[in-house]
Amino acid sequence: MHRIRVRVGFLGLALAAGLSSPSAATAAEPASAAPTVEEQRLARAAPQEILARSGFDAAAPRLARLLAASPSYARARQVVAREGSALWRRAVDRVQGRGPAGGDLSRDDDRPLYWARLDMTSRLRAWKPPFAMTERQRAALSDSLERTSRGQSDIRLPRHAKGLKRVLVTGFDPFTLDRDVRISNPSGAAALALDGTVIRTADGPARIETAVFPVRWRDFADGAVERALRPHLPCADLFATVSQGRVGRFDVERTNGAWRGGFPDNENIGRTETIPVAGPAPQPQWTTTTLPYAAITAADTGRFPVYDHTDVTEIPAGGAGPVVRPDGPTPGSTARAGGGGDYLSNEIAYRATLLRDRLGLHDSLPGGHVHTPVLQFAADNADPATGTVTDPQFVRNRLDIVAQVRAILTAALGATERARG
Repeated sequence: MHRIRVRVGFLGLALAAGLSSPSAATAAEPASAAPTVEEQRLARAAPQEILARSGFDAAAPRLARLLAASPSYARARQVVAREGSALWRRAVDRVQGRGPAGGDLSRDDDRPLYWARLDMTSRLRAWKPPFAMTERQRAALSDSLERTSRGQSDIRLPRHAKGLKRVLVTGFDPFTLDRDVRISNPSGAAALALDGTVIRTADGPARIETAVFPVRWRDFADGAVERALRPHLPCADLFATVSQGRVGRFDVERTNGAWRGGFPDNENIGRTETIPVAGPAPQPQWTTTTLPYAAITAADTGRFPVYDHTDVTEIPAGGAGPVVRPDGPTPGSTARAGGGGDYLSNEIAYRATLLRDRLGLHDSLPGGHVHTPVLQFAADNADPATGTVTDPQFVRNRLDIVAQVRAILTAALGATERARG
């Protein structure tokens, strides 16, 4: 999810203030039935086929039935949290081979989760409860559905497990869907494939917990990353934010910049500004990876080459315009693109590593960003106007990328243990 290159290749339930009982609601809020930009894409043939061929087309109607039978706001809160979590668990189970496949779509596919969630948010938006509900309460239900169905409330890093390492990994939804609505995101597929699994290393086992984030500027500005990661970074032994990047290669991004470059998100909204973060000032222009990038790039992790990527774009101190620096930023410069660009992949890397540093973990917690190769369809299935939603090469590419993400994490854990040993 790297703006500059992708154009070419192309967190328990936290419901805060405002969750008063229905009797405290002073005015009923009319249903916001108009679908969002993301939800509007649901009507296209490819999303409907993906849902039908995975069995995930039943999730939203079930939510609608349960909401219709909810006599109170308290019951609706329970329904939304339960069904959101169930969607996440079902997606994880499907990818990891547990339970029925629900159809002939390959199990490794991340797209059923994305489209089923949008179907559910659209049903929640259109729901007209039989009791008074404020706008704030409806927004809280939506927020609950988003967080639970992304695994953000399901992160379980054991705090007292002797000999067990703990790894936190994040992925993303599919994006650039107006270019090709069939798109899958290998980082999201990796999150589903790895959640709750255990890596065996020479120094013992490591448990992986994962979550997925939306490709929307507003969620990041609202603190979604910090809310999801802050409780867990202090007890993690390694973390990696993962997104789709360049064609044919993995990149370990050395430096992250505090700049949004304006590329449209999944709501077709762009933001060109300094990354807005809460907390102490001044805000740093750059943050850096603490992943063992030299060991990762030297390891044999799979068929795609892995690079230590050091490029940034900066406005030098006293300069007037942006300059590309192949070896990282110069002192006093202003960020215009990190190694991971100026889109949301760079932003999640910047936010997660800044949070690491503000928690005082820079020298003790390895963490940073990994870009995967662009997930491509077969050459004869590349045209979105005539192509099918999947093909054997597409599936193989996704499986290979996911396997290599796992191997990269294994290499990172091994290098970290050797450095400490």
